[in-house]
Amino acid sequence: PQDSEKARTFVHAFLKRSMPKMKDEAIQDMLTRKAVILEHYHKKQPKQKRKKTKGFTAKQRRELRLFEIEPEQQRYAIFLPLHELWKQYIRDLCHGLKPDAQPHMIQSKLLKADLHGAIVTVTKSKCPSYVGITGIILQEFKHIFKIITKEDKLKVVPKLNNVFSLELDGFISYIYGSKFLLRASERSAKKFKLKGTIDL
Repeated sequence: PQDSEKARTFVHAFLKRSMPKMKDEAIQDMLTRKAVILEHYHKKQPKQKRKKTKGFTAKQRRELRLFEIEPEQQRYAIFLPLHELWKQYIRDLCHGLKPDAQPHMIQSKLLKADLHGAIVTVTKSKCPSYVGITGIILQEFKHIFKIITKEDKLKVVPKLNNVFSLELDGFISYIYGSKFLLRASERSAKKFKLKGTIDL
């Protein structure tokens, strides 16, 4: 058929053009003995590096005042619902805080729990002016707690050299701030050693 002849002629011409050093006899021998596969090779495109989205720097966060609570929002009553949510969160985390629960198990869970919304009291401190401060934790940073008191005053209390206590359903836990110098996100992944401590 004419189409078959055209195809043969095209292939012969293509091979002769692609491999000019080969003689016609060699090309014909290749056609009769081997199957010819025509392939199209794509040029490999260089991989484009994904640009990582950069967050704000610490300086930019300070300038934008991202972590500052407006004075009109610094009211204890506003954050009482947050405390109720925190209590329910801890009860779920500790499976109800039953009387027969083992204290060290609850303590180990509280060490990694989110404390935003917890009511804490400074029980010991190397600075006497901090002792007795009680309020809801609004923000936890690596070195400080921001606490709103019942008098609607926002207190910035350092963790270092302070001991805090929190009470829930009759269970009292103590937080040694000097051993707690971590961000909340880092604390959830840290393995704490259950050892006693005598320092603040």
